[in-house]
Amino acid sequence: MINMQLIEIRKILKSKSDLKTKRNIQKFVPNIKKQYGVKISVLNEIVKKIKKPNFELVEKLWSSGIFEEKILASKVLGKISQINPKKTLKLIRKFSKDISDWAVCDTLATQGIRKIVKEKKKEIFDLSRELISSKNFWQRRFAIVLLIELSRQGFAKQKIEKLLKKVENDKEDYVRKAGVWLKSELK
Repeated sequence: MINMQLIEIRKILKSKSDLKTKRNIQKFVPNIKKQYGVKISVLNEIVKKIKKPNFELVEKLWSSGIFEEKILASKVLGKISQINPKKTLKLIRKFSKDISDWAVCDTLATQGIRKIVKEKKKEIFDLSRELISSKNFWQRRFAIVLLIELSRQGFAKQKIEKLLKKVENDKEDYVRKAGVWLKSELK
């Protein structure tokens, strides 16, 4: 079943890929290693068409290492996150080690958890607090974007601001940009 879904998804991705889209995406997300060159609107349609999304499909999509499949994994995870919030957080933690661009980072940190934020505020904040000191700058950015989603759900502004101070002068541009985004959300 999962393999059939994966085969069908990849067939669609290959048929919808084009060089112009690939080049456009690379302009905005320069860190991409492997990609099809498929528009986000197509990915959103694929997510809608997946009849029985599940965690195994999410893991297989993520493990491909292909940009669009990681975006799909993040979106599908968000779609099923309420089924098992604990497993969702476990996968979020695992996937955070394997982020290599801002688009996947931000999709996972927002859409991947959006439906469980109210229920799992404390756990998400704890994960953010842990990752904000990571040596991996994508995990630091991920931690900040998790805070953005928490702030949207009314989580304690003072706690978020205190945590943000840890990366205010981060040497990585992607981390600083996420910090600016978070500050604008807190206003």
